[in-house]
Amino acid sequence: MDISGDKTGKASAFWKPHHVARVQKDWRRRISDNLAYGLLVYTGLQIFVTLKQLKEVSNSMLPYLALVVLVAAIIPAARLLERHWDRLDDAGAYDPIHAARFNRDRIIIWAVAIGLPFALAGIARAMAMMAE
Repeated sequence: MDISGDKTGKASAFWKPHHVARVQKDWRRRISDNLAYGLLVYTGLQIFVTLKQLKEVSNSMLPYLALVVLVAAIIPAARLLERHWDRLDDAGAYDPIHAARFNRDRIIIWAVAIGLPFALAGIARAMAMMAE
């Protein structure tokens, strides 16, 4: 029996020895996950927030074309942001030195994913008010 009192030698869920290190996820995978979820949120907000405002401005197919362009335009920007993380080797992918840059990039991802659709909706609303 080991010091945790478990006959299997595994630490229980309530007691973990100090020498068991928390497994850090690969930075490459973490940024990729954030980008994927951010793109889903961005696209959903574009559909439900911006498209509503664009429809008020024009009853043509223009709002739908604008939606496709806005969603397609964000993908190269996301790829550019991810480029640094793709270049990391396996050792660098787990290095804690990248934590600050990861946090900065994650803030950028979520600020754009949430903020840009609302900003574009505001611009569309302002355009509609000016047209009246």
